[in-house]
Amino acid sequence: MKSLRDQPNGTLSRGLWAVAMLAALLLSGCATGPNADQRDPLEPFNRGVYQLNDTVDRAVVKPVATAYRDVVPSPLRTGVTNFFANLQDAWSIVNNSLQLKGEAAGNSLVRFGVNTFLGLGGILDIASEMRIERHTEDFGQTLGHWGVAAGPYLILPLLGPSTVRDTVALPVDLQGNLVSGVNDVSTRNALTSLALLNRRARLLDATGMLDQVALDPYTFTRDAFLQRRQNDVYDGNPPDDAEPGDAVDGNSAN
Repeated sequence: MKSLRDQPNGTLSRGLWAVAMLAALLLSGCATGPNADQRDPLEPFNRGVYQLNDTVDRAVVKPVATAYRDVVPSPLRTGVTNFFANLQDAWSIVNNSLQLKGEAAGNSLVRFGVNTFLGLGGILDIASEMRIERHTEDFGQTLGHWGVAAGPYLILPLLGPSTVRDTVALPVDLQGNLVSGVNDVSTRNALTSLALLNRRARLLDATGMLDQVALDPYTFTRDAFLQRRQNDVYDGNPPDDAEPGDAVDGNSAN
């Protein structure tokens, strides 16, 4: 029998499903005041998780990400960013196809092929130099495209901002990530850690600005996240009457 160490993706997926179930249970007994944001009925719970994540980030993740940014030369960091963006292009082929976006799926396919075979496995972004447009899509966006409501805002331990819809979609996105297909556990874990570290390093300036200008970083982060996800689902063209976090009908987005 394999140990949990040999099955990190399955264990993580079960954990994420448990979070989604926990959110559903909390929603059933959640009370909101007259001034509460209707998109965030779990705000007390979310703020607690936000504080936990922020503590871990300031104590561990941010210092490591800062050292990574300061030590690793910019061209190498750009290569790492391109590599993982190329893997995302592969998953975008699937999600664009599921959303019946033929041109976007074709662009994603060409981007992945060009960058994989001509760009040293994706380290070089040859496709962007060829002006082949990137259409990044995940399974949460696919669900939103077909009318699945975003549901309440939800902050996941260590993983950060999400919604109930995106949390349900997350295990599918994890399986769709080509890194999950790497058989060697240590290599797979190293690639996953590098992706997370590189992503955090790219956000250092943004989070530094957030600390300086936001009176309430939690509210600022929530509003920005919900707005961005709505724009993702509607490909940057949400209807005039849509509010971030509302139910979305992706068929009206195209």
